[in-house]
Amino acid sequence: MGKKPDIVILDSDNNHYLELCAMLEEKRYRAIQMPSLESMQKYLQKNTCLAVILDIEHESVNNRIIRNLTTNYPAVYFFGMSKRYYNPELREAICYHIFVCLNKPVNPDELYYWLRSIDKDESDPNNHCKV
Repeated sequence: MGKKPDIVILDSDNNHYLELCAMLEEKRYRAIQMPSLESMQKYLQKNTCLAVILDIEHESVNNRIIRNLTTNYPAVYFFGMSKRYYNPELREAICYHIFVCLNKPVNPDELYYWLRSIDKDESDPNNHCKV
């Protein structure tokens, strides 16, 4: 069984990013770190990926940015992550545009559950979710 699709990550906390990479590599996904929203948008224009894990507390993230990303890249699942349980300034984005919002630090079991729910790789015997 080969590598699974890429997961793009925008996380302002490099240590947390490294933890996410380890979790994703364990399940054969390739994590790609983006230093900024601009570089992430350039990457998404030229490449395909299964999902984007977006630190919604990142300084440049707002409702408009998230809405534009999900509208421009409808085949990509956008996961939000935050240390805060409540982000009222992003209510619209979380309600209508983010596929799932994860708490930081990300729980591996929760991450794997959501990735299984969107990964359509039928050759993987561990993927029991048929979407």
